[in-house]
Amino acid sequence: MSKDGIFVDSDVIISSLLSVKGAAYFLLNQPNEFVISNVSKKELERVADRLEISRNKLHNLIQKRFKTVKLITDLAIIKSDFKDYTNDPNDAHIVAGAAEAKAKFLLTYNIRHFNKQKISEDFDITVLTPAQYLQYLRSLE
Repeated sequence: MSKDGIFVDSDVIISSLLSVKGAAYFLLNQPNEFVISNVSKKELERVADRLEISRNKLHNLIQKRFKTVKLITDLAIIKSDFKDYTNDPNDAHIVAGAAEAKAKFLLTYNIRHFNKQKISEDFDITVLTPAQYLQYLRSLE
């Protein structure tokens, strides 16, 4: 996978499904190489069910806009291997997925859950909110 990929945390995807007015919706409808992992996909299904978001709507978005990287499904190993990159062990699979995808960016609304400096140093991945990523794109124009 190319180094231009954008790994997207589940919260950004759910936000894009809940509102057509926010940065998440805007970004996920742009032509970029978006990536999630198989672990994120399962998490998204659980959250969608809990929030009563149509699984068809979720699957259509994933199929249309995302590539999926495959991680080992043993979350205990992922949490152990990536514990230094997060403040919340339940987010370790997000960093693992971004690293596996060789992504350039990790988009999340939970910035405080991640050790941005260590992720940048070890994987050359920049952690941003969707709004920060939009500002970055505008700075390139």
